[in-house]
Amino acid sequence: MKKTLVGLALLASMPMFAQQKASITVRPDEGKEIISKHIYGQFAEHLGTCIYGGLWVGKNSTIANTDGYRNDVLQALKELKVPVLRWPGGCFADEYHWMDGIGPQENRPRMVNNNWGGTVEDNSFGTHEFLNLCEMLGCEPYISGNVGSGSVEEMAKWVEYMTAEQGSPMAKLRKENGREKPWKVKFFGVGNESWGCGGSMRPEYYADLYRRYQTYCRNYDGNRLYKIASGASDYDYEWTEVLMKNAGGHMNGLSLHYYTVMGWTGSKGSATKFTDEDHYWTMGKCLEIEPVIQKHIAIMDKYDPQKRVGLMVDEWGTWWDEEPGTISGHLYQQNTMRDAFVASLSLDVFHKYVDRIKMTNIAQIANVLQSMILTKEDKMVLTPTYHVFRMYNVHQDATFLPMDLKCNREIVRDDRIVPMVSATASRNADGVIHISLSNVHLTEAQEIDINLDNFKVKSVTGEILTAKNIADYNSFENPNVVAPKAFNGAKVNKGALKVTLPAKSIVVLEVK
Repeated sequence: MKKTLVGLALLASMPMFAQQKASITVRPDEGKEIISKHIYGQFAEHLGTCIYGGLWVGKNSTIANTDGYRNDVLQALKELKVPVLRWPGGCFADEYHWMDGIGPQENRPRMVNNNWGGTVEDNSFGTHEFLNLCEMLGCEPYISGNVGSGSVEEMAKWVEYMTAEQGSPMAKLRKENGREKPWKVKFFGVGNESWGCGGSMRPEYYADLYRRYQTYCRNYDGNRLYKIASGASDYDYEWTEVLMKNAGGHMNGLSLHYYTVMGWTGSKGSATKFTDEDHYWTMGKCLEIEPVIQKHIAIMDKYDPQKRVGLMVDEWGTWWDEEPGTISGHLYQQNTMRDAFVASLSLDVFHKYVDRIKMTNIAQIANVLQSMILTKEDKMVLTPTYHVFRMYNVHQDATFLPMDLKCNREIVRDDRIVPMVSATASRNADGVIHISLSNVHLTEAQEIDINLDNFKVKSVTGEILTAKNIADYNSFENPNVVAPKAFNGAKVNKGALKVTLPAKSIVVLEVK
């Protein structure tokens, strides 16, 4: 059923006990593809207080830390089961010279972060600090190499420094700096946003440059690099066409960046002050990533029908105006229940294309854009988006289960059609099925009948994330306004499920 915005306004005035109907048929027997855990990847750039203050405070800080890493943040990220972390950028990557960030910290040169607010960077967080952090978290590192302002030699030596066992000058230098054994580094990005802040290149030029640079990114002592080319920004299909045609045979992955941004008023809009109409429009913009992905995949399929090259959505998420009173260029924004929906709906989409999508990295892990964590001095807050990622981590490395979903749809600004329910399902190695459900409607609950073909449900438990208002968020003064709770709205009925999904809620069910 389709409605105009006038209809939405009327819906907003309806009583809270109003309900819509939806149905889902999950097909467990058709599950074949694995949802790579790397789809739940994170991104940490030298931007604002993402690194300094967010992840790293230094060994001499009064904030509780382990070797300079914040203890509270470390614990929160371990509970999140972060599978992969991208660093050092972003735009920062193509101005970063890795040798400035090794050796005794007091001897490391300073630089000005020209991309993000002109902040002075002291390079106290460098290669050792990042790779050691990944080991502490048990996650894979994803390094973004400098093509924009760096040389082939510089990139080649960085790979050697990190991964060569012995017998080379860079391995010797690493050992002198306190690391005897090399790190395991699989994911390596050859440049970032080379069409923009990474060099303002044409795709033909970058394709040739990529071929040259990646040649000298060697595999040392059993370490095998998964080389990722700098891909397109959202709707730039020509970039993907040229890269796949001219360099597809030399890459393992191709990146894609897509942000959910409002911008029709000349700004990106407030993270916390928005209308119901803005909420529904945001859901539509968020879901527009699916046809974008489909078009990029179609181009990749033309040149790579065996799907050897992975699509890596290594920057995605919401991008709102910076919070008033914060430093310009640091991209600090709050994180509301609306952002939680962008996370859940996006992950639902990514699951559908896991035969091609091998990694995604939400931007960013702390204090920047749609972050997991906010910090202020010794205080830490978990955002609604954090809770979605923690609830959804049951899908990591599980088998994607196809489904048929029928629900109400609404027409919003720009003629975007927004389903009121989003869902995904997977089965883990123990045979347990997890179903994630999102009701984006602000006032109406959803009565959902869920049938699992050839799977008789014996028990169901669940967890719910919701809030009184869609603009609710967690602050340092009130850190638990939006937090998960046990969900008891799912019932087993003759081997199937009947779920009452409250308005503006996200639920994850465990089905046995």
